[in-house]
Amino acid sequence: MSIKIGKIMGIEIKLHYTWLIAFLLIAWSAALGYVPLQYLNLPSLFYWIIGVATAFIVFFSVLIHELFHSIIAKRKGLSVPGITLFLFGGVAEIAEEPKNPTIEFKMAAAGPLSSLMLAAIFALGWLLSRFFNLSPLIKAPLQYGFTINLMLALFNLIPAFPMDGGRIFRAIVWKKTNDVVKATKTSALVAEGFSYAFMGLGFILLFFGALMNGLWLIFIGWFLKSGAETSLRQTIIAQALGKVKVKDIMSAPVCIVNSSNSLIEVVENCFYRYKHGGFPVVDNGELKGIVTLEDLRKIPRENWAETLVKQVMTPVDKLLTVKPEDPALEALIKMSAFKIGRLPVMDGKNLVGIVTRSDVIHAIRTRIELGGV
Repeated sequence: MSIKIGKIMGIEIKLHYTWLIAFLLIAWSAALGYVPLQYLNLPSLFYWIIGVATAFIVFFSVLIHELFHSIIAKRKGLSVPGITLFLFGGVAEIAEEPKNPTIEFKMAAAGPLSSLMLAAIFALGWLLSRFFNLSPLIKAPLQYGFTINLMLALFNLIPAFPMDGGRIFRAIVWKKTNDVVKATKTSALVAEGFSYAFMGLGFILLFFGALMNGLWLIFIGWFLKSGAETSLRQTIIAQALGKVKVKDIMSAPVCIVNSSNSLIEVVENCFYRYKHGGFPVVDNGELKGIVTLEDLRKIPRENWAETLVKQVMTPVDKLLTVKPEDPALEALIKMSAFKIGRLPVMDGKNLVGIVTRSDVIHAIRTRIELGGV
């Protein structure tokens, strides 16, 4: 569950509900823990103001970090619909995998570089605030801004996929081997090793009474392990699909509907007769959109006869499409990233079929069962 808070450069910014937990924990730990140890004898209100300011700085720093990833991705032609901030930081929702290791390297390095840049800016501000002996309300947030961004940069450079350092490591291995699958598998295995190290250190700290630090390291280790396992699954999928193209698995020909058809006509002519959960809308040979079961469910059944397809369909300007020669893996990534079940397949301006999530999953399952992985 995420809340949309705005757009930057066309990229939608969202807050996952777990980010509120992180915000409160950061403000609380700063106000009652770190700040009083370094800035003695301040009023309690000052500590809480600094704590809340620190939490906002973390929010700002993580957002800038992910924005730099996204900007590089967009410049390299990759779609970035949004950025989501959550308990463990943030993630740029890049819809496609990089086309080559150079792009991967630049995208991954952009995040830590942005954090180092912010660390330098906050450090300069902190030094100036000390030189002019400004209020702790100014000095402390600047100091923590420097510390937070330096830690963010260094932590993300750990070579544990899917963190930035792990992606940089994958790019290097990919460049040397010219094999993205092998590079991903190697990076995922390294990440799994780091995850066990973090969890092991966390349990040691728990044993010696450092409750919060121990739990935090265990959570980080669990997060890395989950990421590593996901990466391995993605590697298996990539191996299974191999050189499979969209044209090899797409459904063609496909039932098409006209934008002036009623919903009852679409149901009787397409949904009742064919297996798909959505069908392209085509007028005079031109793709106009797609109508899905989800669209139909929004309209009461008794109104289907008088409701036209064009009133409920998703218009073409909001559709993602693929080409017959595109890799099937790219189609799956697009469908997963945007949580959609099907993509129109376009050859130029001509609709030649549709590819569904089921088509891709069937291809993966078949190749795994037949020993293709």
